[in-house]
Amino acid sequence: MNIETELEKSFGDFGALIGAWGVEKPDAPALADKFTTVSWSQVAQSTSRIAAQLQRDGLQHGQAVAILGMSNINYALVYLAAVRAGGCAAPLTTSATPAQLSGMLRDSGAMHLFVDAAKLAELGGIDLGDVRIVILDNGDAPHPSLDAWMAEEGATFAAAAPAPTDPFNIIYSSGTTGTPKGIIHSHAMRWHQMAGGFKSIYSRDSRSLVSTPLYSNTTLAVFLPTMCHGGFARIMDKFDVTGYLDHAQADRTTHTMLVPVQYQRIMAHDGFAQYDLSHFIIKFCTSAPFPAELKADVVKRWPGGLVEIYGMTEGGVVCMLQAHNFPDKLHTVGQPVTGHELIVLDDDDNRLPAGSKGVLTGRSPTMMSGYKNQPEKTREMEWRDEEGNIWLKTGDIGIVDEDGFVSIVGRAKDMIISGGFNIYPKDLEELLEAQAEVAEAAVVGMPSEAWGETPVGFVRLHPDASSTPDTILERVNGQLGKTQRISVLYPIDEMPRSHIGKLLKTDLRTLAAELQNGR
Repeated sequence: MNIETELEKSFGDFGALIGAWGVEKPDAPALADKFTTVSWSQVAQSTSRIAAQLQRDGLQHGQAVAILGMSNINYALVYLAAVRAGGCAAPLTTSATPAQLSGMLRDSGAMHLFVDAAKLAELGGIDLGDVRIVILDNGDAPHPSLDAWMAEEGATFAAAAPAPTDPFNIIYSSGTTGTPKGIIHSHAMRWHQMAGGFKSIYSRDSRSLVSTPLYSNTTLAVFLPTMCHGGFARIMDKFDVTGYLDHAQADRTTHTMLVPVQYQRIMAHDGFAQYDLSHFIIKFCTSAPFPAELKADVVKRWPGGLVEIYGMTEGGVVCMLQAHNFPDKLHTVGQPVTGHELIVLDDDDNRLPAGSKGVLTGRSPTMMSGYKNQPEKTREMEWRDEEGNIWLKTGDIGIVDEDGFVSIVGRAKDMIISGGFNIYPKDLEELLEAQAEVAEAAVVGMPSEAWGETPVGFVRLHPDASSTPDTILERVNGQLGKTQRISVLYPIDEMPRSHIGKLLKTDLRTLAAELQNGR
């Protein structure tokens, strides 16, 4: 394979590129974690052995390969191998409950689960079906370790060039009730993102620092382009400011993706100015509101460009703000990127003229194939224009200014973004109202210095309720993933409502602020 020619194609073979880089630069470092560093030849050989064993086990074309654990080299190797084998990588969030994880696993249709030993122990006796379990770290009977399970050295697999519509990965949403939605990304979508959209940003000399989990689409937006272009990626299993800065300096990091909370903590670090960060080319940010003041501080004190990305895991429109080039637009999320279209709809799905405030709706080459096994949920996201083209509603309320820059002014569905993770208030409210003592519940997002936003709950209790809100909160949080837990639960006599009975969440946010300030 001629790598440069492949990267110039409108659609190419990502799996084949992984093998080609192993031949092109065999001794160059490809991946590192806190334990070791592996070369490109080792990545090519290990992923080939894993792909070979997946196929021997009966992996079907397009079938999911589930991965659950802390981010590290083995996790990354399985992810890449799943794609090379013709399968579909299905990374599962470690913060989900055992019941949620069981639902995701069944929904994915995976025949393999690659999992940390400690995480498997946390799952207890939950039903995982007939899935074959392989331990990512230290295997123990009856489950083999990854090293013991993979095919012998020198093993090859049946490689087949992917079709554009073939599934590349499934990203599961952070729903709290029922089975979270599995967002399917195609090979075409990922290729456009990795090779098309970013080919001028990444190179074979790129050195990326990955400090968000590999199950997050946020992370993949940097990790996958780095691998595609034959660069080097250091993977942190857990983010901490000092560790991040130490790695960035030692590795001479050129690229990274961080969420706003991470930027906030890094910039507040007392020793920040002492680190040599001069090799940075681009720093990305996404997943949560990014205050203009924080953007300005990053641009001023951290070398290299700062690019904010606005979009959804589902796809639709992607906007980018080159903060270093547009200091007067830091209050916006930028402009739609080339090939992406953005319109604004009213509550009745009618197009609005330029400058109007409404639901941001877009289409692009980077749209999901749909939610796995949930066509009705897919249709809820879609809007069709007069010619039958499909657009995706973001759920955000925004305005496009005269220069084409987009400002986010609210959310149509009150979604909470905490630490870069989406939390849906309705899911939390349903869980609260499932408690015998609760007559009615409401959840709102409130500002949080640590997480950007945090869920705050209100409950109207039945007159004969014997449990306190604190007791209910402890019980409910025990059923939620770590990133979804309600920070505080307040009792309320009556929910504030409009004259037509609509719950007034603005009033609840005002009340929450007063209660938090001790008024």
